Amino acid sequence: MPLGMQTASTNIGERMGRSQELSDSKRGPVIGGHLGNKSIRDISWLLNIPRSTVSGIITKWKQLGTTATQPPSGRPRHMTGRGQRMLKRTVRRSHQLSAESIAKDLQTWCDLQMSPTTVRRELHGMGFHGRAAASKPSITKCNAKRRMPWCKARH
Repeated sequence: MPLGMQTASTNIGERMGRSQELSDSKRGPVIGGHLGNKSIRDISWLLNIPRSTVSGIITKWKQLGTTATQPPSGRPRHMTGRGQRMLKRTVRRSHQLSAESIAKDLQTWCDLQMSPTTVRRELHGMGFHGRAAASKPSITKCNAKRRMPWCKARH
């Protein structure tokens, strides 16, 4: 490490977590250090920021000319978390409803304008798939005697 620099805190609790966004007050000194011909390693050590983060900030600054947070790509989701919970509850209560009727129910209850295709897509994402229930014979005690031994009466 270069001489004359401050000692960086090595406490893991003070380091930035993976999901946190780096504040503008920390991004500015990163660019300042870069313009001052400091290495990524030195900037990382001085500011107690991971080298990959410092490198990412510098790359973003070179490409976009700014370090501000950019809006996320893609269209925002139509259905909110509340709507998804309502949809899941509706399907669990009565699993034989059609996508069209579920879309109408969501429109009246949650005031969500949604097409049946969107309802199907959301349900697929939750793990619900439109399949017909298997037809199983009703097994009575009398019927169970005639069937194989693995078949037990449920009465």
